[in-house]
Amino acid sequence: MINFLDLQKINNQYQKELKEACGRVIDSGWYIMGNELEAFEREFAEYCGVKHVIGVANGLDALILVIRAWKELGKLKAGDEVIVPANTYIASVLAITENDLTPVFVEPNPTTYNLCPTNVRAAITEKTKAILPVHLYGLISPMLELMDIAKEHALLVLEDCAQAHGANIDGKKVGNWGDAAGFSFYPGKNLGALGDAGAITTNNDELAQTVKALRNYGSHKKYENLYQGINSRLDEIQAAMLRVKLGYLDQETARRREIANCYRSGITNPLIQLPEWNDDSNHVFHLFVIQTPKRDELQQYLGDNGIQTVIHYPIPPHKQPAYAQWNQQLLPVTEKIHQQVLSLPIDPTMTAQQVDKVITVINQYCS
Repeated sequence: MINFLDLQKINNQYQKELKEACGRVIDSGWYIMGNELEAFEREFAEYCGVKHVIGVANGLDALILVIRAWKELGKLKAGDEVIVPANTYIASVLAITENDLTPVFVEPNPTTYNLCPTNVRAAITEKTKAILPVHLYGLISPMLELMDIAKEHALLVLEDCAQAHGANIDGKKVGNWGDAAGFSFYPGKNLGALGDAGAITTNNDELAQTVKALRNYGSHKKYENLYQGINSRLDEIQAAMLRVKLGYLDQETARRREIANCYRSGITNPLIQLPEWNDDSNHVFHLFVIQTPKRDELQQYLGDNGIQTVIHYPIPPHKQPAYAQWNQQLLPVTEKIHQQVLSLPIDPTMTAQQVDKVITVINQYCS
């Protein structure tokens, strides 16, 4: 079986360093808000090119806390509208509704899967206060255009970078475009911890200080609480794991791009729509997502031939029971995407033979 993603094999490459890092934390006797977290925040800030990184418990908390901080700072209030791509993972939307704001679902560009600037402009109302672009599947959104729109309408921009660590436009990386950004380091991400983990990036000093307090019970100083905060702190062991893996992120990204290039040049089956890419550094291929009207049939066929695939995602947020108030909204581009997408294996430890097998089997597929 060709696994969709072999985390054990990926992490085994760095087993010695990971165990040494874990041992370093154990021996330190300090497990929360210590030197490892400070070092990772500093190193990831340098990698992203930003002033501030604030480690938190997970990627969802990262998005929630940014919006919460903007509310505390008077930049947002309950009922304000936030534009979000309709085809994103539900976490992007949960961050909005958790803060009593209103998501405005916008149809994506059908070939890039990211926000379409034209559709964003059309969705802006007097209540619109923010845009939440999601760099879906690893491809950075059209940030030049989106930032121009945001500036024109005085909107905040919160990037969802959960799938796009290191993607950039002309050297400017995700996490350094908007007013703030949220990252996930879930184990399956391109930069994955060995458990849940996340971070916020920003160049705004006031926002950074507010988020630091909110993640720690609303406290700037022990036993003094400015806000009704939460406990969402990136622990020392996960920070230490991430410090090790950050050193290999670009290397793994290069391998993902090699595999993507092989797929794009090798898959010639006319039933398959390949992802758009200009062979630039704007895509880090967290996922390699194809489209086909025979998605379920193709997935079964690939499984029968020893190739594991995953559907990202079978049900769009506006069709989920959790958001029943939007279940009747018609978003045909989004709904077609969710009915037809299929993610192929793009594990950076895949061998050339495994990549060739995926290509051969797909090209032999006939509905």
